[in-house]
Amino acid sequence: MTTAKIDVITSSGSYNVFIGRGLLPECGEYVRKVTDAKKVCIITDMNVRKLYLDIVKSSLEQENFDVSWLAFPPGERSKCARTLEKIWDFLSKCRLTRSDCLIALGGGVVGDITGFVAATYLRGIDYIQIPTTLLAQVDSSVGGKTAIDLPEGKNLVGAFKQPALVLADIDTLDTLPEKFFRDGMGEVVKHGMIKSEKLFEILEKHDIESLRNDKEVLREVIGRNVTIKRDVVQADEFDRGERMKLNFGHTLGHAIEQYYHYTGITHGMAVAAGMKLITEIAEKHNMAEPGLTERLRKCLDRYGLDIDAETSPAELGEICLNDKKRFGNIINIIVCCDVGAAIIKRMPTDAFFALLSEA
Repeated sequence: MTTAKIDVITSSGSYNVFIGRGLLPECGEYVRKVTDAKKVCIITDMNVRKLYLDIVKSSLEQENFDVSWLAFPPGERSKCARTLEKIWDFLSKCRLTRSDCLIALGGGVVGDITGFVAATYLRGIDYIQIPTTLLAQVDSSVGGKTAIDLPEGKNLVGAFKQPALVLADIDTLDTLPEKFFRDGMGEVVKHGMIKSEKLFEILEKHDIESLRNDKEVLREVIGRNVTIKRDVVQADEFDRGERMKLNFGHTLGHAIEQYYHYTGITHGMAVAAGMKLITEIAEKHNMAEPGLTERLRKCLDRYGLDIDAETSPAELGEICLNDKKRFGNIINIIVCCDVGAAIIKRMPTDAFFALLSEA
C-alpha cells in the first residue's frame, strides 16, 4: 500500500499528514525530518502505552533522540486541569527546552491535551501527532484545535496550535475495539454530511466490518476525511466562519456527553445522536430536504450509531448555554440542507430552545 501525503498550509504553520501502513516502526525517520530537537517526550495513555510505546520509542532512539514518556489513565475524564498540571511538572523535571518536541501518541484525548501543553509550556514548543484511533486520524489530529474540559462543559479551555507532523498508521486500527471504531465513524459520517456526497455514498455501500477489512477503502476514507478537514481549516483556521461547519452535531453532541458525565457514551456516538436530532428538527421546519433524516439514520445504523439520547431535547438546551459557538444571546447552529451541503444558522438562544422543546 502506498502511503498518502496531504499537505496542510495555514498562517500559523504548514505540515504534512501521512496516511498508510507500517508508519510507527519508521516514525523516527519522519520525525527527524521535521525537527532538530535533541529531546522528545511522548505523551500517551496507559492503554496505548502497552501496545505501541516501545515501537515508537525504539524508532525515535534509532534516530538519536533522547526519549522520555508519560502515560495517564485513558478516557475523557483525563482531559482536565489535573492531567495538564501533571504533564507540565513532568516536562519541567525532564528539562525540556523550546527547541525540544512533544509527541502525542494516542486518540483524541491524548492529542488534545498534548497540543494544549505544546501551546502553553515555555509559551510554545513543537509537537507531533501520531493518532492511533479512527476519530483522531480523521479529525482531531488535524487542524490545530487543542483543549481540556471543565466541569461546566467540553473543550472550554484551549488554544490553536498546529502540529509539525501527523502520522496516521492505519495498522493501529487493528487493535482498536469496535466500540471506538464506531466512535470515529461518527466524525466520518459528519464530514460526508457537511462536505462530500461522494464520501457519504462510499459509506452507504459499506458497513463497519467491510470497511475495517478493506484497507485500501479504509485509507481512501481516512484520506477523504483529512482532505475535507484540511480544506476547511485552510479557509478558516481560527473558527470564525466556514470552520464552524465542522461542528455539525456537536452543539447537541457535547451537551449529550456532559449529560452522561462523559461515561457510557463516546464522543462519536454523541455526535451521531446530535446530528440526527438537529436534522430531524431542520427537516420538520423545512430547512432540510424531505427524507434526509431517514437517509442519515440508515447510514448511521450501518456503523452501529443509530442511537437516541435518554434525555429530552429541552434538557440539552440548558447545557448548550456553555457552548463555544454562543455569542451573547446568539448561538450558531449547523444545519445540513442535504448531503454535502451545510449552512450556519445564527439564531437567538430562546428561538433555539423553542425548536428543541418542539422536538
